[in-house]
Amino acid sequence: MKALVITFILALLFIPSAARAQDGHEYSPLVEKTVNYKNWTLNSLKDKKPVDLRSLVQGKKLVMVVYFAPWCPNWGYEAPVAAKLYAKYKDQGFQVIGVSEYGTRDAVSTFFAPEGATYPVVSESELREDRDKTAHYGYRQLTGDTRKWGSPWNIFLEPASLTKTGDVLTEKAWVVNGELIEADVDKFIGERLNTKTAAIEPCKN
Repeated sequence: MKALVITFILALLFIPSAARAQDGHEYSPLVEKTVNYKNWTLNSLKDKKPVDLRSLVQGKKLVMVVYFAPWCPNWGYEAPVAAKLYAKYKDQGFQVIGVSEYGTRDAVSTFFAPEGATYPVVSESELREDRDKTAHYGYRQLTGDTRKWGSPWNIFLEPASLTKTGDVLTEKAWVVNGELIEADVDKFIGERLNTKTAAIEPCKN
């Protein structure tokens, strides 16, 4: 019996953190994965005009593209964290780009109301029925994200290392198959930007 209990505890420890929901959260670690992430042209939420990813990342040092569904509670948890990190590091070359999935443009606008999004937001899909057709769904399958909707899903791009031509921007990238673990991502961004901004210190007893 004791051996069985120990085996059970060890199994719990090795469950991916995205699967270990904490108070409704779906936290997941930042890991490097093979993604074969492609350039895209999607319509901007702001003016409904098509915008190219390569143009959005120009002049930036690090870009976080976050895919989200406006109705998703886990995106509701992460949105303030994404905004906080963007505000903290935008002057050092950090950019956040939101890609809306499975919700109407009106729903996305309502989510960011009344001030509106502080970073660029585009729309890839508006219907839940389109899930399996989206690039977002394909990337999640490649990176082992087994969640039904995958909101939020985060990928980090370093513009200086992206391909200059062709569809595929990068073969590998750092991704988060769930909600950001703020302290870890804060440290990651700070290191990549080579800033002197202090990372968030964990609480100490």
